Amino acid sequence: MQNVLVIAAGLVVPAGLIWLTHHQAWARRIGIIVLCYLAGLTMGNTGLVSVESTAVRTTITEVTIALAMPLLLFSLDIRKWRRVAGKALLSMLFATASVVTLATTLFFVFNSGGMAGAGNFAAMSVGIYTGGTPNLAAIKAGLEIPHEQYLIFHSLDTIAGSLYLLFMLTAGIPLLRRFLPATPVAAGAGDDQHDFAQDNYAPLLQPRNWGQLAMAAGLAVAVVAAASGIERVYSDVLGGASGAAVLIVAITSLGIALSLSARVRHLSLSYDLGMYLIYVFCFVVSSMADLKQLAGIDWTIGLFLLGTIFGSLLLHGLLCRLARVDADTYIVTSVAAIASPPFVPLVARALGNPAAILSGITTGIIGYALGNYLGISLGLLLQGH
Repeated sequence: MQNVLVIAAGLVVPAGLIWLTHHQAWARRIGIIVLCYLAGLTMGNTGLVSVESTAVRTTITEVTIALAMPLLLFSLDIRKWRRVAGKALLSMLFATASVVTLATTLFFVFNSGGMAGAGNFAAMSVGIYTGGTPNLAAIKAGLEIPHEQYLIFHSLDTIAGSLYLLFMLTAGIPLLRRFLPATPVAAGAGDDQHDFAQDNYAPLLQPRNWGQLAMAAGLAVAVVAAASGIERVYSDVLGGASGAAVLIVAITSLGIALSLSARVRHLSLSYDLGMYLIYVFCFVVSSMADLKQLAGIDWTIGLFLLGTIFGSLLLHGLLCRLARVDADTYIVTSVAAIASPPFVPLVARALGNPAAILSGITTGIIGYALGNYLGISLGLLLQGH
């Protein structure tokens, strides 16, 4: 009975929090992901669930992230990436290289200082600061990162990320526009804006959409089954402890491959369903964290994150200045990488440049696709140090 209640809570509570953010301004300001973490921590640390339910909660986290990744990737249209201006793609390349460089450098600095789990923090930094929360969750699964490390990272990332956005929306815009070349006057962004910027989950409850959702879910199950087969063959042939990483990389690759089909890309609600599963993951995984352990948080991890964010911001800016990338392109691609695509329209509004939305969101989608590969690869590479 306890397991049934845990599964029901995992599915219903995130849906209720989504409803709350649609109807309450204060909840909208906090954000669905933060609310899911707070609700999960409350459920897990107030005796509402027993230790005996740990196994089913672990299964929920593994299943939700495995199914969410292909659902999020089905809406990609790789062929449209070539339509993004070369400067935007170059800037995204610089942003990605900067994050990887800073995370790796800081790993060696903090690891030599005795920080436990420095390799995991570096891998998660690369995943979330080139992509977003879905990549962070996938890297946790791929590298089998402990729940407490994941929760500490995400908690401090909320603070560090807020400081970054505050800087970019205030002093950052005029400062960076003085530092980098002026942005050419461009036409409007057009009608090819991706709905990553949207946050409306009501269509998931409309019966007319259930056929599309069933098809998307069926494809996601097929992707996970095929990836599990690949992982099993890998484990049987090569063995080793990196089977989970192979599973996540296989899921990512198969999801991108299916996105090449126009019929799959037209499953427009697959992304929303994938994000709902990410919210379920966030709620359940946080219910497994012990606040007594989080209370002893090592705040030097916050320095690791701030160093990665603002160090990569500086390196990215220097590279863009050398390549004469304009200020607005630099700003939106930086925000797309570090804060994720949904924040791009907000920053484009602050810039007064709606034409920047397409470049920012599209390069951010590229980051979603690359984040798993980069984060897991770096994590595996650093495990030997």
